[in-house]
Amino acid sequence: MSTLIRHCALFLLLLLAGGTLAAQPAVVLTVDGAIGPATSDYVVRGLQRAADEGAPAVILRMDTPGGLDTSMRDIVKAILVSPVAVIGYVAPGGARAASAGTYILYACHIAAMAPGTNLGAATPINIGGMPGAPQEPGDKQKKAASEEDTLKRKQINDASAYIRGLAQLRGRNADWAERAVREAVSLSSGEALKQKVIDLQADDLGALLQAVDGRKVQLAGQSVTLHSAGVGWVERSADWRTRLLAVITDPSVALILMMIGVYGLIFEFANPGLALPGVLGGICLLLGLYALQLLPVNFAGVALILLGLAFMAAEAFLPSYGSLGIGGVVAFVIGGLILLDTDAPGFGIPLGLIVGVATVSALFIFGILGVALKSRRRQVVSGAAGLVGSRAIIGEVAGDDAHAGWVQLQGEQWQVRSTQALHAGQRVRVLARDGLRLDVAADDETGGD
Repeated sequence: MSTLIRHCALFLLLLLAGGTLAAQPAVVLTVDGAIGPATSDYVVRGLQRAADEGAPAVILRMDTPGGLDTSMRDIVKAILVSPVAVIGYVAPGGARAASAGTYILYACHIAAMAPGTNLGAATPINIGGMPGAPQEPGDKQKKAASEEDTLKRKQINDASAYIRGLAQLRGRNADWAERAVREAVSLSSGEALKQKVIDLQADDLGALLQAVDGRKVQLAGQSVTLHSAGVGWVERSADWRTRLLAVITDPSVALILMMIGVYGLIFEFANPGLALPGVLGGICLLLGLYALQLLPVNFAGVALILLGLAFMAAEAFLPSYGSLGIGGVVAFVIGGLILLDTDAPGFGIPLGLIVGVATVSALFIFGILGVALKSRRRQVVSGAAGLVGSRAIIGEVAGDDAHAGWVQLQGEQWQVRSTQALHAGQRVRVLARDGLRLDVAADDETGGD
């Protein structure tokens, strides 16, 4: 009897455990916008968390114009080693999975699209150099063009092999995938389904989970059947870390952070002890540099930006008559133009921002320079030099010498001497200083103000 009770209890526990596992919802991760370091961090950590929680599947909902190659490859690697099935889903209607998004969709265990969406245009964009730069004449021009063509072919061949490998791994149309890279072609969701670029179409998440139920996928080298019918889902939005990373890895924000950081440190060095400019400048500079090391930057651009900021700051302290400031503005603008080694959507620095920041910095520096020059032309009103020309009233006259007396100036008692006789209460003006004695004359003899 006791054995029967134990078996029944074990059976009930198994039923409860099975019900708990069946009730575990699928996880929805949303990629909306350009793919960058923040996106890869969000997706990679989201896949790991879903695996730790034992989620039945992860739905990667995408609407992206593309992004950085390095971030895309990090996401693809995480999908390929994920112990949880990843369902790529281009949605809602009107969304797209262009460029880097096409690679990610091909990497997913199941690829799906909502009606009215599209994918493709996966040709690698030009990396490095300055767009529209003038060509060098003659043989140099031909050599430069040849080297550029060779680099472009290498990039396209590498990207073609990469996406073809993903297509063959998932059993999808590899020929069209290669055309998407070499010819930048695109497909609507209906055409993608007909050409076996994707596995299915679904109007919404509920229909998607119903459609993938019973499908088999390869996870860690083993064939696993998905049981997703009737399973709910939970949306996992980006946490504070991902949102912060998304803000600071915006190239425009990173550039502004660097500028604030450099100026904060310069202001602290010029006024030791204030603390706040140094603390704020150090934090901003470190955040800016951290963001730049996550982006495909041109280090020559970083060096030119820092050099330009240093020149503009030095203009306020060195008598260069504008040469340092103008050179700093030029270096800053050129550095901003070549800062990023990519033309990926969402990762460019607007020319207007570069010119605006450089102009504001130049105006600020030249404003300080103008104030400094104006103050230099003013008459000194303090210290030893400020005594000459100041007025005072004779407090008392030396008893034995009518040409000598005492006055109060700048909070101090000074002995004075004049070529004429002095008397108490007389208004005098300082003509010169001789050691601890001042030469004065009656104020009416030296003119008024």
